[in-house]
Amino acid sequence: MSKKKFLPLIALAATVAITLSACAGEGSSAVAEPKPASTASGEWSADVLNIDFATYNPLSLIIKEKGWLEDATDGKVTVNWVQSGGSNKANEALRAGAIDVGSTAGSAALLARSNGSPIQTVDVYSQPNWSAILVPAGSSVTSVAELKGRSIAATKGTDPYFFLLQTLGEAGLSLDDVTVQNLQHADGKAALESGAVDAWAGLDPLLSSSVATAGSKIIYDNIDFNSYGFLNATESFIEKSPDLLQLVIDAYETAREYAIANPEETADILASVAGIDPAIATAVIADRTNLGVDPKPGKKQHDVLAFIGPIFVESGDVASQDLIDAALDSLFNTEFVDKADTSTIG
Repeated sequence: MSKKKFLPLIALAATVAITLSACAGEGSSAVAEPKPASTASGEWSADVLNIDFATYNPLSLIIKEKGWLEDATDGKVTVNWVQSGGSNKANEALRAGAIDVGSTAGSAALLARSNGSPIQTVDVYSQPNWSAILVPAGSSVTSVAELKGRSIAATKGTDPYFFLLQTLGEAGLSLDDVTVQNLQHADGKAALESGAVDAWAGLDPLLSSSVATAGSKIIYDNIDFNSYGFLNATESFIEKSPDLLQLVIDAYETAREYAIANPEETADILASVAGIDPAIATAVIADRTNLGVDPKPGKKQHDVLAFIGPIFVESGDVASQDLIDAALDSLFNTEFVDKADTSTIG
């Protein structure tokens, strides 16, 4: 995917109109009703599946909306959906055992495993351009270098935070040159719009909404500073419930096919869950998210994380590079995506 800059607001209406027109011309692809899938014995390894959904993970929203996991297990497994407000929250829930499967940025998954969280990445759900540096409407700041001595909202442990670290470094600044307010994504947006902070390392769809509704301005946008969207599972769940995890991966790959074939419907689902205007959701899906990425974690993701890893050590988020290296060597588990079978869902 080539680098894409966030479309200026003045072009948003035209972009959305073109996107919607194209979608209307293509029509919608129907997905067949799910059919039950089970283990050879007809029973599942567990009677409860705890899984997250997040507005930064459109595929999770589709799966939840369609009820594919519930239908595929024929009511024999209770599916508990837990909303993740950010990668840090998903990591907290995974580490606590509150969820079995959770969606994070790749950088957050590496950070968690480097610090001892027993998780593995089992699927790549997107290549997003979901982070950017924003300033409030009316701000005189036009470059990252001008943020020296100013306050910036960011959610530690998430891709926007690591995006901020890389952005500061590129501008010749460090964390010592700014004051970081550790706020959850929605709170960071509110702080930016109220003028409580000078800038915000934002996350879509909140950042796109802030631009469209509050006039916030993006002063730096770089897809290469974003890591991929990772679907992670706890090692205990991988060991005890490989049948359910395989079903989750099958559902994710079915959702990927659906999203690519039905971008307008995918945007509608995102708009409903996130509570944003459909035009903003359409821009997020069409212009800031690549869902057609290879779902198998491999060299591309490894290379991105190998670049980000030393930043964790420099910032003090991980104690040593040895921990980074060990985590990266053991983070990816491709067993389930290699056997993905969408026929178990549709």
